[in-house]
Amino acid sequence: MTGDGLISSTGLITYDALGQRMRVKNFGIGDNQDFALDQLMLFREGVYYESNWKTLSCKKMKLDSSFIPMQVPPDAKLMGQVFMGSSSSWGMGVLTNTWYGSLSENGFYSTVFTEIGCIPVSFTSYTPQSGWLTVSTFNWVIGTSNPMDYLPPDFCANSELEETETPHNFFTVMESLAMKSKRIE
Repeated sequence: MTGDGLISSTGLITYDALGQRMRVKNFGIGDNQDFALDQLMLFREGVYYESNWKTLSCKKMKLDSSFIPMQVPPDAKLMGQVFMGSSSSWGMGVLTNTWYGSLSENGFYSTVFTEIGCIPVSFTSYTPQSGWLTVSTFNWVIGTSNPMDYLPPDFCANSELEETETPHNFFTVMESLAMKSKRIE
């Protein structure tokens, strides 16, 4: 929700580590209008789809997959381990590892994964171009509950790959989603 209360939204993130695919769905209301925006990132294929379910419009764009937020990058450094919750009794907390590193856009990131299962808990990054981005996750389902989440909607079937000077990356895709949500208000 924005500070002035004019726009409110919630979303859903699904991620397939083996297929290197991620979908971010954002649903909300602003200025007495509802919206449903969708980003499907196919890191392995190097493309992403930006879908607007209200207008049934779709864009297909290049995706730079050098940084994938839901996995520990190869150049990451271990900052340390922390118990989230309580360590005083069995099953009351979870041991996490915090990793950090640099980004190509003169920025940095920090990401927290569980020690067992390497499930992402939190991700924070900063770049001068995009500013701060924080994603906190919960209610993870191990495995793919709906494989159809990783297919573009039917109305994207005829979408042509849009040519851009530089491919988008995870940060510019998320920034685009936030700006579109704000513009819809």
